[in-house]
Amino acid sequence: MPLSPARETLPVAIVGGGFSGTLLTINLLRHGARVVLVERAVAQMATGLAFGTSRPEHLLNVRAANMSAFPDDLDHFVRWLGVSGSDAVNRFVPRRTYGEYLRNLLAETLAGAPGRGEIRAGEAVAARFKDDRVVLTLNSGEELACRALVLALGNFPPSLHPALSDLPLDICFTNPWQAAAYPKLDEVREVLLLGSGLTAIDGVLSLERAGYRGRYTALSRRGLKPRHHAPTGPAVARVAEPEARGSHLLSHVRARASQVGWRAAVDELRPYTQNIWRRHDHAAQARFLRHLRPYWDVHRHRLAPEIGEQIAALEREGRLQFVAGKLLRATPDSGGACVTWRPRGTDEEESRRVGLIATCTGPDGDLTRASDPLVRDLLQQGRVRADAHRLGLDVSHAGNVRDANGERQEDLFAVGPITKGEAWEIVAVPDIRRQVWNLARYLTNAHWVEGEGL
Repeated sequence: MPLSPARETLPVAIVGGGFSGTLLTINLLRHGARVVLVERAVAQMATGLAFGTSRPEHLLNVRAANMSAFPDDLDHFVRWLGVSGSDAVNRFVPRRTYGEYLRNLLAETLAGAPGRGEIRAGEAVAARFKDDRVVLTLNSGEELACRALVLALGNFPPSLHPALSDLPLDICFTNPWQAAAYPKLDEVREVLLLGSGLTAIDGVLSLERAGYRGRYTALSRRGLKPRHHAPTGPAVARVAEPEARGSHLLSHVRARASQVGWRAAVDELRPYTQNIWRRHDHAAQARFLRHLRPYWDVHRHRLAPEIGEQIAALEREGRLQFVAGKLLRATPDSGGACVTWRPRGTDEEESRRVGLIATCTGPDGDLTRASDPLVRDLLQQGRVRADAHRLGLDVSHAGNVRDANGERQEDLFAVGPITKGEAWEIVAVPDIRRQVWNLARYLTNAHWVEGEGL
């Protein structure tokens, strides 16, 4: 990607200082680029939603041995922790500890690149694209000129379920972590969690630590709950990429699971998951999302073993129930709500009174509902469009954002979960660290060296 002399002196601007934006900043600085990182919540710099929690009960869902920030130094995080041996391989550390790791890494990299890296507090609200530069506008009115703009916006927040629109806002939480701060928690007898995945588990853990001792109902379409990791990591050998597609691929994985166990069968796919997703056409991807995604999620995205045991204990006590069904309506009822759902596979309805409701359905990837001012500005300009499944932005394999006509742009990129439609598996650290590593090399022309072009 040759640059004009004028553009060469300009920085790369990154909007979003969570994990993706922070790690891209670090990699760009390591490759000699100038960078300006724009973040509206500087107090959450380098952590974002995923690693910004201060609660010790929120553990990583991946073993420490797999959490290095760098694909070329896989022991980096373990060395930072100062642990070794089997303890390092199988440890699930608090997410706040990983946030400290990222902040320290960013600070060290900035200190080692004086004059080339800058953190700018503020919210990006608009961008203008010229022949030799992009001009980013902040909410303060300040303008920043850059040679390329990278969107590292993390996950868009979930939308409030339409059935909850008539309820008081103080008992409905789209951020389940905030439910634990409800001032009358001791008066609540039951909490409804809309969704039964990892976010719902986080909500339960936070409420437990806050002293809540009532019941939980986790309602989702299938009623599935996340599986947990084995106490020790499986030794997964590298296998050939499966060539099967669709239902034949599903049969292959099931057969493999009967031979090596379901954890190993799923983990063997990890090096190839993105390629498998890409070689399926739009219709096949849509069938996966409609029918198999819930089953994939609970097997692929697992709990730390100790968290799995806590959840199992709550189920044994009768305090936590996972229910399959569809929420139909909710009406105010004496400071709480009366909620009604249809259990899966029946025409019956079931109603229950709850004191709090937490939305745990995951991020809303539909750009048309995004409240982010920069996204809305880019949509209005025709600079971005949704991917085919409305999981996020439409991007190329290299991260170039496609405009409204589907054309790749060489001055606008995206990284992280908002590129899920192109890569599918792009929410975990091992996937994002490779993505930002590749983009940093691309933006600094380092992809032409190290035996890959010379």
